[in-house]
Amino acid sequence: MSLYQIIFRKKLSYFLNYNGELFPVFLESEVMFLIVGLGNPGADYAATRHNVGFMAADALHEAYGFAAFRAKFDGLIAEGKIAGEKVFLLKPQTYMNLSGNAVVKAAQFYKILPQHVIVIHDDMDLPVGKVKVKLGGGAGGHNGLKSIDAAITPGYNRIRIGVGHPQGRGDDVVNYVLGGFSKADREKISEMVDLIVETLPVLLEKGMAAYSTIVGQKVSH
Repeated sequence: MSLYQIIFRKKLSYFLNYNGELFPVFLESEVMFLIVGLGNPGADYAATRHNVGFMAADALHEAYGFAAFRAKFDGLIAEGKIAGEKVFLLKPQTYMNLSGNAVVKAAQFYKILPQHVIVIHDDMDLPVGKVKVKLGGGAGGHNGLKSIDAAITPGYNRIRIGVGHPQGRGDDVVNYVLGGFSKADREKISEMVDLIVETLPVLLEKGMAAYSTIVGQKVSH
C-alpha cells in the first residue's frame, strides 16, 4: 500500500506549527476555534477603548456558559462551546504589544490553524457603533495585531470594533485608546458587543463570507 493510499484512507493531513515543524493530524478529528479578545491586563485599563476585545470576550464567556478562566499561555483561557463547536477563549495578559506571544502558544498547543483563530479588537479607523469583519489583512497600525501577525501569519479572522479617532496624533492617540468612553459611546459599544455575541455562531458554522454579510446587514439597520 502506498503512502498516498494510507493518507487517503486515514484522511491524514499535516499541521505546520509556528516553529516550522510538521505534525500529522486526522481530518475527522474535532475542529477547534481560538477566539482572542485583545486588551491590557489590570483594573486601570478595564474600561478603556483599547480593551473592547476583553469586553467582548467576557460577554461571550457569560453568554455561552464557558468554564472559568484559568492562567495559561501567558493569558487567561477558558473552554466552552458555541453552536456545538469547541472553542477556546483567550485574553492575553502580556499587554497589547506582545499579544502574539499568548496567541501562538495557545494555537500551537491545541494545533489550531490561523483560519480558525478569531481576534476581536478595537479599531480607530471605524466610528463608534460600527463593526467590520474580515479574514486576513494588514495590522492598520494596531500593535496587538502586528504582534499576532508576526507570530502566526496574518491569515486569521478579525472582528473590528470601532472606537473612533482623536483629532491629533502621537501622544493624543495613545491617551485616546487608553481613555474611557462617554456614556453615549459606552452604550454603542455595548450594542456592538451584543451583536457579536448574537452573530458569532454564523462565523463558526458558515465561515467569514456569510458572517460578513450578516454583520453588515445588522450594522446598517
